[in-house]
Amino acid sequence: MTAPSAPSAPSVQPTPRRRPSARASVDTFRGITILEVIIHHSTGVALRHLPPDSTSYLVAEIVNRTLHFAVPAFVFLSALVLTRSLLRRYDLRRYAFRRTLRAAWPYLLWTVLYALWYVWTGQRTASALDDPAQWRSWLLYGKASFHLYFLLVALEVYAVLPLLVLIARRRPRISDMLLIGIPLQLGLYFLNRYVLHLQYPTSTVMWYVLPLLLGVSVGSRLREFPQWWLRHRWALLALLAAVFAFYLPESLKFLRTGHATPVLFDALSWAYTTLVALLLLGVVWRMQLRPGALQRRLANLGIVSLQVYLMHPVVLQFLEGWNPPRGTEFEVLSTLVVYLLIATIIPALIAQMLRRTAVGLLLFGR
Repeated sequence: MTAPSAPSAPSVQPTPRRRPSARASVDTFRGITILEVIIHHSTGVALRHLPPDSTSYLVAEIVNRTLHFAVPAFVFLSALVLTRSLLRRYDLRRYAFRRTLRAAWPYLLWTVLYALWYVWTGQRTASALDDPAQWRSWLLYGKASFHLYFLLVALEVYAVLPLLVLIARRRPRISDMLLIGIPLQLGLYFLNRYVLHLQYPTSTVMWYVLPLLLGVSVGSRLREFPQWWLRHRWALLALLAAVFAFYLPESLKFLRTGHATPVLFDALSWAYTTLVALLLLGVVWRMQLRPGALQRRLANLGIVSLQVYLMHPVVLQFLEGWNPPRGTEFEVLSTLVVYLLIATIIPALIAQMLRRTAVGLLLFGR
């Protein structure tokens, strides 16, 4: 009689590696970018209240110029997301309806609201509301408030993307789009400088062609982007450091004087902001591999990024008018940190409460 054989140990199956969620990556990207916007605008407040010859003032200047990539980053991400959507389902009627509801309507509504806000707070005279030239500037260039031009740029991005899907279907390589986008961006710069003479070119999509084309390319090859980013991340970081070394002095010069070296400053701005957008997407993708509390909070903020973008200037302006930061440098900076947190948290909470409600749909188109 043979002894019974020992039971075999259960085989251990390797745990499958978690695949990053595209939706979570997009929301996290938006969360980081909207946080950058609020910090950038908060440093603008700091520069009005810190002593100009202080170290804190210089630090605020550097942070302000470093965190000045939101609009190109949002253009890049919008092109990426909508390219993927249009490649999956090319339904222009549905596309136009959603873009009108989610972008055109909020732009028109908040242009009116900010026009009234600036008059109510005494930042403009009431006669401005009766001036057709003012309304033309507010509507055509996004000048009702300093931040609304982004929505106008977004609308123009939405208008041209259905045409760019013809390019996206060929799945152009990222490097190829860089080679095409850089000279095209410079060409549009000179076209405006010598022919078009647009009053506010930064309020038009032509100023963001490079991140737009890169977004189309990445959107058509999103599954391949992580590998591309891993292969090129150190070269991109080195290039970003080199560009930043030239960008920062020119950007500080522009901040302090309102003037910068023609062509050079804009070329450096395009290079810097585009590289930041590419690297930021790679960082976000890596965050999704091991998501934690920080990533979840950023993603939650990203879900309501448009609402926060629209509301946060009201909060910052109210706080600055109600209790202007004063005292020592430390006291001014401490006050501004509190204001920054309030300008982030309050709009985010309001937006979360109004999500999927009639009021939220009316105010924000979502």
